[in-house]
Amino acid sequence: MNPVPGYMLVVDDNQMNRDMLSRRLKQLGHNFALAVNGREALQMLLVEKFDLVLLDIMMPELNGYQVLEQMKADNTLRHIPVIMVSAVDEIESVVRCIEMGADDYLPKPFNPVLLKARVNACLEKKRLRDQELAHLQTIEIEKKRADDLLHVILPDTVVEELKATDSVKPRRHENVAVMFCDIVEFTNYCDGREPEEVLAHLQQLVELFEEMALRHGLEKMKTVGDAFMATAGLLKPVDNPVLNCVKCGLEMVAATPALPPSWHVRVGVHVGPVIAGVIGRRQYLFDVWGDTVNTAARVESLGAPNAVNVSAAAWHHISHLCHSEAYGRVYVKGKGEMEMYRVDKLIED
Repeated sequence: MNPVPGYMLVVDDNQMNRDMLSRRLKQLGHNFALAVNGREALQMLLVEKFDLVLLDIMMPELNGYQVLEQMKADNTLRHIPVIMVSAVDEIESVVRCIEMGADDYLPKPFNPVLLKARVNACLEKKRLRDQELAHLQTIEIEKKRADDLLHVILPDTVVEELKATDSVKPRRHENVAVMFCDIVEFTNYCDGREPEEVLAHLQQLVELFEEMALRHGLEKMKTVGDAFMATAGLLKPVDNPVLNCVKCGLEMVAATPALPPSWHVRVGVHVGPVIAGVIGRRQYLFDVWGDTVNTAARVESLGAPNAVNVSAAAWHHISHLCHSEAYGRVYVKGKGEMEMYRVDKLIED
């Protein structure tokens, strides 16, 4: 099977040699360009894509050794096959060329059979090398896509640990504020509406909440149905995790009714210790567990709509920074009675 015709650069200061090589290459079905010295060859190599270079050794300005050296030092040129051409058929010259990175050596005068064999071998080598390079590039692209997706699913610090150790060590964090934000009467809203409409409105709201969480230093954990869950003080230290959550929650409450569905939300915040880690193997999920999480969810569900509701533990972190109203003692399933507060606004506002 004959190889696909290649585009070659013939570099020789002798016109007779250039003409002879040109005729042979044309007979073999290849295309070619000509350079009369090494300097011109390097200029042509930078602007055109060649499959093979036939390079004379003994030339003025830049000889073949110098051109080969510069090609192998250039990342864009080093993979182009080079056949060195010379009347010097000494073993030292052949060895020097091969050691410098040449793919083959062709003595003058040219033997047509040898020329054909060595040109075809170099073109086949380049074809296989190009296939390998394309395959490696595809692998790198897919690897980057997977890496980008992993960063979407998991926090950056967790991704780095997972990549380094193939696992993420569960950790206990002592002072983490957990916030839940839930759409009031979302189930009733869904009834009788097309799925596309529901998802479009929900997507718009979640994107807005994600921006707010990022702006206030919160880590989005997940969305469960119409509930948005985030934490503060988990992956990066903040001075007052509860304050960050309350600021974000107040902004969520204020912004949500302005969106097309005119939804209203209810926010709950609690603070305390949590256990954090990655669960799953086929589908990773970074999550937090513990009584703090459960209590934050209860505070949200028992609180007033259009408001940020906080537990007594959370309120103690912000009592001097906000205007709030006490609900009194509220019965919380699994915990009995506990104090809850509604935060109306921050004093700094």
